[in-house]
Order: sequence, then structure tokens, then C-alpha cells
Amino acid sequence: MSGVAERLGEIRSRIAAACARAGRPVESVTLLAVSKLKPSALIREAYEAGQRDFGENYAQELRDKAAELAGLEGLRWHAIGPLQTNKVKYVARAAHAFHALERLDVARELSKRRADAPLPCYVEVNLGGEQSKSGLAPAALGPFLEQVRALPGLRLEGLMALPPPTEDLEQARGYFRQLRELAHAQGLMGLSMGTTHDFELAIEEGATVVRVGTAIFGERD
Repeated sequence: MSGVAERLGEIRSRIAAACARAGRPVESVTLLAVSKLKPSALIREAYEAGQRDFGENYAQELRDKAAELAGLEGLRWHAIGPLQTNKVKYVARAAHAFHALERLDVARELSKRRADAPLPCYVEVNLGGEQSKSGLAPAALGPFLEQVRALPGLRLEGLMALPPPTEDLEQARGYFRQLRELAHAQGLMGLSMGTTHDFELAIEEGATVVRVGTAIFGERD
């Protein structure tokens, strides 16, 4: 065995401790195991250790793994990377939720292709104004949300952000707090924020979904 189960246990303990510090029930946080570029054998190992939510960055990889692991009851796939309109069909068909909505054309295409249950969506916000990252500027959020709310087949769940990397914990905390305030101003409760490096801070500032890959599956090749 690769040690995935043991590492998952450690992450869950840290999540529980962060929730206790924040005065929150541990059930208020969903752990998303980021399995991009990792083999299905490791996903099976995590599943056997009780993990049910997995995040994939690439739509075609999500499609292929969803087909390969279709027999695992209760497994939920989350699409967490930028999406092009020609790949929307894979996410609409296989994803439990989409965490990187930032374009209206993608929203419209998802809406057209999601015929059964509405697809929960988190709108990505570029908090640091970084040219290298996707996401809406905070000032553009209101008009975008208004247009998405009018689309059938989608359900606005909350906001997502990958803030600029920083070793300054208070600066990192400030980004998470900013996303929380933006979400609450728009009447949204979901906050998809925090990664291997900072998920405990994110939980303390209200994260409802944390994305942890390296600390569970190890470094990517």
C-alpha cells in the first residue's frame, strides 16, 4: 500500500482541529482529494479509506476516470480546473460540482447540457489580480452572478479562489477573509478555498470545501 490511507487520516485530524479552533462542526467542511494525474489505484485506496470526493483539473481525465471507476458507489467527482466550451460535455455528464466557473459561454453550455439535476457551481475569483491565473475581478462578480442565476441547470453554490502564494500567514488569512466577505455580500454560503499548504487557515476563515492533493497522494511527477 502507498500510505494514502494514513495520510488521509492525518489530514482529517488536522481538519477536525481547525474546525475546533473555529468553533465549527467538522461536518461543515468537505475534503476534496485532488487526484489529477494520479493513477486510479490510488483513488481506489483513498476510497477504501472512506474518501468520497475527488477533484480533477482536466475534463478528459475526469471523463476517463469516471468511466473506469463507475463501480465505486457514492464516489463524487469535482471539476476544479479551467474549462473550455468544447470540453463542457464531459463535466456536465460526470461532475458532482464545478469549482472554476468564470466565463458566461461556459455557463451557458453547461446549462444546456445539464438535463437532470442542477450542477452546483463555484465562481472563481482572482483575488490577487494575477495575470497568470483565471478568475473574475471582484468588481465583476455581481453582474456575472446575476446572469448565471438566470440559467437553468446550474446552482450557484459559492465562490472559489486560489490566492497568491505567500509565506505570510496573516496575508493569506486576509485573502480568505476577503473571499468570505464577497460571498456573503452576494448571499452565497459556499467557499471553495485552501490547499495542502494553507487549508487550516482557510477553514478558520470559513472554507466549506478544501482541496488537498500533495499531502494525500504525494508529489506529482
